[in-house]
This record gives sequence, C-alpha cells and structure tokens, in this order.
Amino acid sequence: MECTLRYALDIFGQKWKLPIIWYLYENETTRFNELKRKTKGITNVMLTKSLRELEENNLVIRKQYNTIPSKVEYSLSQRGKDLLPVLNELNSWGEKQIMIDREKDNI
Repeated sequence: MECTLRYALDIFGQKWKLPIIWYLYENETTRFNELKRKTKGITNVMLTKSLRELEENNLVIRKQYNTIPSKVEYSLSQRGKDLLPVLNELNSWGEKQIMIDREKDNI
C-alpha cells in the first residue's frame, strides 16, 4: 500500500512549491517576474522547474497569451485550491511556533 503522506509530499513538498502556491493563493493570477520577486532567493531555473512540476501535477494553470512580447500568467487550479485549508492550518501552526520560540528567547 502506498503511503498517502509521501505521495502528497512528492507532489508539493519541494522547498519552493509551497511558497509559490501560497503566493498564487493570495494573488489569484500572477506573472512569472512577480512570482520571482515575491519568492525571495529562488532562481529563474528553479522557478521555471517548480512551476512546470506544479502544472504537471494539475496544481497550477499556465495561461499564455499570443502577444508580443509574450505574456504568461499563473493561477491555482481547483486541485491547487483544494490545498488551501491544509496550508492555512500549516500557516497557523507556524505562527504559533514562532511565538513559542520568541517567548523562549525572551525568558
């Protein structure tokens, strides 16, 4: 029997994928350069790779416009949006952990 947690983490568990998904959640539709600016430290190559993998796993929709210069926008698919309750819980957990760590440092 396949481990469901491992399966899920294989799809979105890479370092940059969750921040990309979170940013797309906050902004609905975003262009590549905006994602690059908001995802601090990511390279063009890694952003491209992460977006392709997210698209292959049907978490992100890539829409290309036939304009000059070309315009590409990214947004969350329904499957990507289905992750949002989990990401909100993870975000809440992270906030609590930061507060606990800060309190320990101030003692």
